[in-house]
Amino acid sequence: MKLLFLGDVMGRSGRAGVITHLARLREEWALDFVVVNGENATNGAGLSPAHAKELLDAGADVLTLGDHAFDQRDMLSFINQEPRIIRPLNFAKGAPGAGARVFEATRGRKVLVTQVLGQVFMKRAFEDPFGLIEQALKTHPLGGVVHAALVDVHCEATSEKMAMGHWCDGKASLVVGTHTHVPTADAMILPGGTAFLSDAGMCGDYHSVIGMEKAEPMRRFVTGMVKGRFVPAGEEATLSGAYVETDDRTGKATRIVSVRQGGRLASSGPE
Repeated sequence: MKLLFLGDVMGRSGRAGVITHLARLREEWALDFVVVNGENATNGAGLSPAHAKELLDAGADVLTLGDHAFDQRDMLSFINQEPRIIRPLNFAKGAPGAGARVFEATRGRKVLVTQVLGQVFMKRAFEDPFGLIEQALKTHPLGGVVHAALVDVHCEATSEKMAMGHWCDGKASLVVGTHTHVPTADAMILPGGTAFLSDAGMCGDYHSVIGMEKAEPMRRFVTGMVKGRFVPAGEEATLSGAYVETDDRTGKATRIVSVRQGGRLASSGPE
């Protein structure tokens, strides 16, 4: 199976990038299944129902969220109406929506998509992600219940993302980090057959400070004072993420390639 994961969509620029490029990539790369992290798609803070529909119509099969899952209050009710949106497993007890769900890819193949929030350096304490992800993967074994399993690890610390990759090795097709908006250069297949990337990066304008216009973040770093709001940068987006090929029989990864399409970063992707 050919899978594509795209990192955090950042504001209007990121949404425009997905709308511009994703249909073409689906056709050119013969993609079977696409997951997009939409956690910052609405003005850099959460995902509105209208913008979720835009990303799904553009070619995403599933949208994942993150710690800003319900910053847009309408998502509290919309997530129960739209099963193609996944919030973190450990967001909060009683949170609406689902943190893991099985979807159908091309030719009827089954794909598990799940997401967890990290605990290190996050603004509030979340339930143990390792135990919850283990339970989700045991319930949906590769080569049995599902043909592929994708884990979105939404957290700050690179070490925690890497630990999650090794924790899931052999039980997931792909473990990919999101949240920090900077693409890493460590795409690899772990010994047990799980593809791993510490951070997918963002789908947004890289002439920025992690997707925000530069002036206010720089002012805060230099002076320690808040003067204005953060505003998403609006120039052309680069789509960043990971392309993965899997073995349908085992669900394990056979290839992973970092993806950069459009915008300022050098282009990369499968050939």
